[in-house]
Amino acid sequence: MVFPNLKIGDIVARVPIIQGGMGVGISLSGLASAVANEGGIGVIAGAMIGMNEPDVAKNPLEANVRALRKEIRRAKELSKGVLGVNLMVALTNFADLVKTSIDEKIDIIFSGAGLPLDLPKYLKEACEQRKEEVHTKLVPIVSSARAASVICKKWMSRFDYLPDAFVVEGPKAGGHLGFKPEELDNPDFSLESVIPQVIEAVKPFEEKHNKRIPVIAAGGVYTGEDIHKFIEMGAAGVQMGTRFVATHECDADERFKQAYVDAKQEDIVVIKSPVGMPGRAIRSSFVQDVDEGKRHPVKCPFHCIRSCQVEKSPYCIAAALLNAKKGNLKKGFAFSGVNVHRVDKIQSVKDLVGSLGKEFDAAGTLRSIPQAS
Repeated sequence: MVFPNLKIGDIVARVPIIQGGMGVGISLSGLASAVANEGGIGVIAGAMIGMNEPDVAKNPLEANVRALRKEIRRAKELSKGVLGVNLMVALTNFADLVKTSIDEKIDIIFSGAGLPLDLPKYLKEACEQRKEEVHTKLVPIVSSARAASVICKKWMSRFDYLPDAFVVEGPKAGGHLGFKPEELDNPDFSLESVIPQVIEAVKPFEEKHNKRIPVIAAGGVYTGEDIHKFIEMGAAGVQMGTRFVATHECDADERFKQAYVDAKQEDIVVIKSPVGMPGRAIRSSFVQDVDEGKRHPVKCPFHCIRSCQVEKSPYCIAAALLNAKKGNLKKGFAFSGVNVHRVDKIQSVKDLVGSLGKEFDAAGTLRSIPQAS
């Protein structure tokens, strides 16, 4: 396997694959540590991570912080590889989760679902408190060159800090999407279009401040050939979520994983999430009930997302995703990327990364063979 390394500051992953952070219990310490052990970057998702804490309904904010600390420590016990957390800006206790992650010396914080304009503040506060350098890297998740430029300008002017990398998430991703519904199938917003734009947008900042800002491609990346394509386009690596759900080490229930294996192309739908964003998911009887108006507004037990319109929502998205994670797809649904219908088996993380490496090698070999005139 000839994967190039993925370097984010002084952190080096020998496999240029970041496992996407999948919230409400899909990617916890089990999956993250397995990916890290194979040379990639394993990611723990912070969204409703405290779902199994006994006091989560009564005390969700503290339960989520406590659970995040536990999962980071557990992942570090299971792996000496590169580990990250994914923390959505829209989370009610975003600041507390960031502080906890830095306190636990996580390698990388990935942050999207909004612009993380204050993220470096917490790193600087930690440095001042400890009176030593803190090595946690900060990586925003964006969907446009404009967002990348805004973050670079704001961080430099307010904190004298540039992002350590960017993850660029295209419209083929799973879960909540940073696009309007009408943009999802527009070629102008495709990952292939946006990646070069973001690379160009960060160049002036790299040159002026003499700092490399790797750009990582995400959303619809499925094969080793896809990885090769985006690296040839100038990306430093890729982020993949859907592929890692259908692994033995994924922290979801087996029935959740099987839903990926069973999914057909026509089962993939874009829903309107209670948090005010479109989301890509696998159709289930629950989704059908929502479409037919059979679900009715409920009280919010978790207060997990600031933008969630509880009074107008027909269901609690945290509860629906938690039910799905536990395998009860009649009372919830599974988020997924656009390529979920291509998943045909559940395998180990080791086998998955190995097969991606072989495909990557094959793509490089094919492109190096002179074409007949």
